[in-house]
Amino acid sequence: MLAVLSPGQGSQKPGFLTPWLDLTGTEARLRWWSALAGVDLVHLGTTADADEIKDTARTQPLLVAAALLAAEHLPMYDVSLTAGHSVGELGAAALAGVLPAEAAITLAGVRGREMAAACALEPTGMAAVLGGDQDEVLAAIAAHGLHPANRNGAGQIVAAGALDGLEKLATEPPAKTRIIRLQVAGAFHTPYMAPAEAALAAVAGGITPADPARILLSNLDGAAVNHGRDMVQRLVRQVTAPVRWDLCMRTLADLGVTGVIELPPAGTLAGLVKRELKGPGAPEIVTLNTPDDLPAARDLIARHGMAPSHEPTIHFRVVVAPSAGTFTPAETLAEGETLRAGQVIGHVVTRQGPVEVTAHDSGVLTEWLADHDDPVAPGQPLARIGGHA
Repeated sequence: MLAVLSPGQGSQKPGFLTPWLDLTGTEARLRWWSALAGVDLVHLGTTADADEIKDTARTQPLLVAAALLAAEHLPMYDVSLTAGHSVGELGAAALAGVLPAEAAITLAGVRGREMAAACALEPTGMAAVLGGDQDEVLAAIAAHGLHPANRNGAGQIVAAGALDGLEKLATEPPAKTRIIRLQVAGAFHTPYMAPAEAALAAVAGGITPADPARILLSNLDGAAVNHGRDMVQRLVRQVTAPVRWDLCMRTLADLGVTGVIELPPAGTLAGLVKRELKGPGAPEIVTLNTPDDLPAARDLIARHGMAPSHEPTIHFRVVVAPSAGTFTPAETLAEGETLRAGQVIGHVVTRQGPVEVTAHDSGVLTEWLADHDDPVAPGQPLARIGGHA
């Protein structure tokens, strides 16, 4: 199984889009997206300096645009899974078919502007806590009135909040940790971003999303998302909620992902995956930064991706597990029966209780892919729906 990952803020580098503009149609596409985002994406991706592209209002649409541009040159129909870190989730949602590219770019522009405005309301910041015992790190973050904004796995947790709290954390670090202050405008993914969440919700409410065409993981809990409307709600909520990239990587491992491509500007997520998913069975990784990397990325997809379907008449959709647990199919439901969109077809029993599994489209239950009481991971296929009723 192959996963395509879309990076988040902090991964940008001056001029990183310059080589992509040599490809036919790229500059025109960027100028169209610039009109939607309200920023000059051509300038930001080529001639802008580091300080200019550090501006949240500019960085966020730039990163989403970069991911979507590069993905246009890949055979995405062979890709099984997409995921993104923070604003990268907008790119991942577009690549999964939930959002049109234009909607993802527009939302990134709104998100960036509103988060920048929220940062200006009071002085806040972020700091990476590297190493140490996870429970001790989380306790220290809470003791200083801070929030664990990013739990990135591989021994990295990002604390966010008031500047005095960050100063105290730096002077009284947990045992065996290193604190690195991040050059960001404010405390992203914390309650300080509530005004930005409200503003993004007002715009996102006008979007009509589609259900994912491939497995799409959520930063909220690492779970696969079955429904487009649910994903849009998660994208909005994520402005103030912690990024659980650690859980996303756990799901990659649970699903047996064997190949990973990180879209430009690549390197950050690839490094986390390499440090977290190591040893026997570690996925093969390609960092896609310039068009020169496209042959390696296409080769990885050819070797680790799924074969495209050439079936001319029947269209299949796969229902996947929303969370980890054990699967219980609906007792009265058998293969060959007609389903309606939204119908409950079973439950995943978790430690917190049962979670409904629903059909995201109407059609015929052609095959159960999991049996009663089977242990399942988030994103694991449970049933196949074919045709349309």
